[in-house]
This record gives sequence, structure tokens and C-alpha cells, in this order.
Amino acid sequence: MNLILSINKKTALILIIISCCFQNIKAQEIKSNFWNHVRFGGGLGLNFGDNFFSATVAPSGIYEFDKNVSLGLGLNATFNNQKSFYKSTILGGSLIGLYNPIQGLQLSAEFEQLNVNRRYNGNLNITDDNYWIPALYLGAGYRNGNVTFGIRYDVLYDDEKSIYADAWAPFVRFYF
Repeated sequence: MNLILSINKKTALILIIISCCFQNIKAQEIKSNFWNHVRFGGGLGLNFGDNFFSATVAPSGIYEFDKNVSLGLGLNATFNNQKSFYKSTILGGSLIGLYNPIQGLQLSAEFEQLNVNRRYNGNLNITDDNYWIPALYLGAGYRNGNVTFGIRYDVLYDDEKSIYADAWAPFVRFYF
């Protein structure tokens, strides 16, 4: 009886070890499968003209649930300088939703929250600004592989506080 009992303990121990190994392998499969659905991208912007300079870095990442639906997060950092007038720093983040109903068409919704910090030239007697501004962009674009070209509209556009000149804005989106 003791021999049978000790074999069962050894067998149980071996089964527990094997089970733990399979659990570890399964966890690694789930983890590696997650990263197979993650795409990184975003945008870069550079604008300059007569005594004006602007640079933007806007990285983002999305998770593709399937070939039609993706959700993700983005960051935004922009620096503007209008010589002899003002300088601004704009920092924020966004939530991004993408939907591809048919091949080539991508619909998007993006909620963005930005902190705007404008510092005016002291000779102008204009009070510096520091405020938060939300934006909700609804857009449509043509998608080909990793690139989407399109237009979006900010339904929360505020012409006095928005950092953009217009509620309509063209975009180019990359995800790899």
C-alpha cells in the first residue's frame, strides 16, 4: 500500500510540474499574441514661415482587435514660436478609435485633451495663457497598407481657444 501511495505522490508531483510548465507556455503565448496585434505610429509636424516656427511630435499606439477595429492611445507635444509675438508649448494625450468597414476606407474618432501654455512678448501687454482644451475629431480616410490619408472634423472646435485655425484638418496616419 505504501508503494502505491508513494507512486501516486510522485505522479502527482510530476503532473503539477508539467501543469505549471504548460501554464507558463500558455501565458507566454497569450503575451506574444497580444504584441502581434499592437501597432505603433503617429505623426511628425514641421511648419515654418515668415518669423514663425512650429514642431510637433505625436506618437501613438493601437491594438488591432481584428482587421476592422482598433483602439489606442496617443501623446502630443508641440512647440510654437512667433518671433516678437509669442511662444507656446502644447502637451496632451488622446484616445483613438479606428474602424475599417470596407477595404480602403477608415473611419476614426479621436478624443484629444491638450494643455496650452502661451507666453506673449512683454511689450505687447497681453496676459499669458495656460488652459486645457478638448477636441473630438471624427474623420474618414483612404487606407492603403500602413498609411491612411484623410480629413477630420473637430466637433468641439472653439475658434477662440483651439490651437488650430479651422475645425477641418487633413491628416496622414502611419502604423507599423
